[in-house]
Formats: sequence, C-alpha cells, structure tokens
Amino acid sequence: MTEYNVLGLGLGNLSRLSKAKTRSISAENFTGEKGKGGMATEGTGKECARDLGVGWKVSPSVKIPKKGTFTLGEIEGSGVIQHIWLTCFPAHWRHLIFRIYWDDETTPSVETPIGDFFCNGWTERCNVNSLPIAVNPAGGMNSYWEMPFRKGAKIEVENLCDEEVVLYYQIDYSLTEIPEDSAYFHAQWRRNNPLKYKEVHTILDGVKGHGHFVGTYIAWGVNNTGWWGEGEIKFYLDGDNEYPTICGTGTEDYFGGAWNFEHPKGEYGSYSTPFLGMPQVIKPDGLYNSQQRFGMYRWHIMDPIRFESYLKVTIQALGWRSGHRYLPLQDDIASVAIWYQSEPHSQFPELPDKDMLEVI
Repeated sequence: MTEYNVLGLGLGNLSRLSKAKTRSISAENFTGEKGKGGMATEGTGKECARDLGVGWKVSPSVKIPKKGTFTLGEIEGSGVIQHIWLTCFPAHWRHLIFRIYWDDETTPSVETPIGDFFCNGWTERCNVNSLPIAVNPAGGMNSYWEMPFRKGAKIEVENLCDEEVVLYYQIDYSLTEIPEDSAYFHAQWRRNNPLKYKEVHTILDGVKGHGHFVGTYIAWGVNNTGWWGEGEIKFYLDGDNEYPTICGTGTEDYFGGAWNFEHPKGEYGSYSTPFLGMPQVIKPDGLYNSQQRFGMYRWHIMDPIRFESYLKVTIQALGWRSGHRYLPLQDDIASVAIWYQSEPHSQFPELPDKDMLEVI
C-alpha cells in the first residue's frame, strides 16, 4: 500500500502510519509552509487585533477586488487536496468563479460558480449533509472531494461582481506520492435558461480520456405549473451515438426520490443523505419570487460511471399536459458535472457573461 492510499480513504485506513506531510493554506498562511502560520502583520483583522498583535487573527480573510482574480493557493510537488472550506455572502455565490489547475495545465480542470460547486445554486443558504459536500449554518461550505496532483496545483477565484468581496477560506492538503492510476478531479458548470422546447439539458459533453463520472448537482427552476420531473437522464459512453448505454427512468428517480418527491401529501419533501438529496426547495412567496426552485445532488461514489474514451451526459425536462401526455418543459436548469479522468482534458465551453450567470 502506498503512502497516498493510507490518507483519508476511509476509517479502515485511519490507523495506518504515513510519511505524508500535512499542510494548510489560508489567509493566515498563504503558502502553506511549515511553521509559517499566524505570522501576518497586515490583514482584514489587523484593527481588531490592535491590542493583541501578531498571532491574534490579524489575517482571517481576503478581499477580492471587483472584476479581479485572486489566487487562493499554489502548491508545488505531488500531493492531494483533502478538504476545502470557505464562506462569503450568498449574494455573491453565482458571480464568484472557482477554478483549479492541475500540474502545468493552462486551462482549468474545475470551473464553476462557487455556490453551485457547493450545492447552493440559488444564492440562498441551504444546509447540505452529504459525504463529499457539507454546507453548515450559516453558509460554511466544505468539500471533501479527493483531488490528487503530481506537479502542483493552483486554486483561484474570479470576482465578477461590481463590488469587492470578502472571502474566508482554508485548503487542507498533503504532500505525498501519487499512484500512476490516480485520475484528476474535474468539475464543469452549464446552464440553459430557458431550455429550448423539445431539447435536452446537456450536463456534460466532449469528455475525452479514461475516467469515471462521480457526481451531478442541478439547480432546477420550474417555469410551468404542475410536475416537472419526468425527464430521463442519459449517459453516452465511449462509442454510443443515438442511444445511450445508461438511461434513467425519471428525474426524481435519478436523485433517489420517488412519486414527485411528495412527502407529506401536498408538499415537496426535502432530504440530504450521504450520496443523494434534494436539500433545497424554494417556494413562491406570492409576490416577486413567483417560480418554484430546487437544488438536487447525486454522488456516484459507490457506483461510479466508468468510461474509457468518451462521455456525454444529458437530462430531459418533462412534465404533463392534457390527455396524460408528456410536456417538454422550458425550465431554468444549471448543473455541475463532477468526474475524474486522465489528462489532458478537453477545453471547457466558455462560461457565459455575468448577466447569463445571474439568478433571476
């Protein structure tokens, strides 16, 4: 067993000794260097610590300038990111773009709004109690996705807002050897608003390489009355063309629910479990918030979807119309696809501008 395999891969390995080096990057130690934490003399907490001095929370957060990009951390060598925690105000969650670059790549392997990455796509706080993503009161966002790298990692946030944003964060990682068969973590965001009539929402497309799909998050805004979750999710693997290898039976089925998520009778039942959930149900308020909105996740941790050369993932938006017929819906659907693959990866589609990212 390699050192890497002993790290945090389950309670069964927790007692195993390892020579991996634990490090952490935050506003109190921007480089993660050993013995260099809490040395700041300048920072967002300087005035609060004026009577206490160095070592007393002088730099707990960073200020990201409007229309600017801030590098949260750069790591050299081989290792694995094991935990990311951050928090900022919900109003900014769709307009802070989270990116991660592995090794020497020039295009990101992770590119998604911060809120959506942490299963909070509607710029409203929602607690999440899953295995890889946990969001806790009041907006503490945690990722436990395993993210190995061989030469280095770069994590950055772009602020598309018209104002400065204060961000608190911590990146916990280990420096260690990485096995040859370890793939790289990827996450990609896409949106249709509205989805065109009789078209499907593409969760992921154009993936080339060897890997496995491990998760979907969807922020689903309903633009019709009635039920909205009849649509099938489809996974096109390797040589699939018109028809997929994997075809689900309905939207609520894919996210682990059934019968319209109705519980108790007449209401949507929210839930959050280790591998799947619908933790967010936003109801109309009778005034400006006129649409129903939902946040759902499905983690393929116990059942990864493996591909050797190609992957495409789509989902239908279907409701009901007269005569007990399916109605193709024109909803607002934003998704994050999460997968591991060998590098290099295909370049992601360009993110839309600020207005097309906005929750409206």
